[in-house]
Amino acid sequence: MNSAPPKIHSAKTRYLVAMLVLAGAAGAAVVYCFNPSTCGFYPVCQFHRLTGLNCPGCGMTRALHALLHGNFSAAWRDNALLLGGAGVLAVRGVWYGWQKVPARAGAKFFPKIFLWLLLAIVLTFTVLRNLPAGAFLSP
Repeated sequence: MNSAPPKIHSAKTRYLVAMLVLAGAAGAAVVYCFNPSTCGFYPVCQFHRLTGLNCPGCGMTRALHALLHGNFSAAWRDNALLLGGAGVLAVRGVWYGWQKVPARAGAKFFPKIFLWLLLAIVLTFTVLRNLPAGAFLSP
């Protein structure tokens, strides 16, 4: 007979969230301070190096650098998926927080349909940015 997995205590959860936030802040600080266009220590996209095609993440580090400096048009040019995804994620986070009010328990942050829709958007973005008509989506 299988027993239920152990529950994660809230102190452990808070610690994990705090570590993730600190790691994200440290990564953002590195991207903010060191321009990916001029610094050579950032990793190169292996998919682009091998195929010559742009993956959905190509240009994302440059877009994050531009976004952190408040340059939304450059961020949009480098990777529109990052800018659009950040906006959708922020709206979804506010909705999820509102749903977690004690009177409205039971909300899921990413229901299955949302994940399938996200996959379809990423695949469509990848195909479009590699077509001549979608060249405006390429970094």
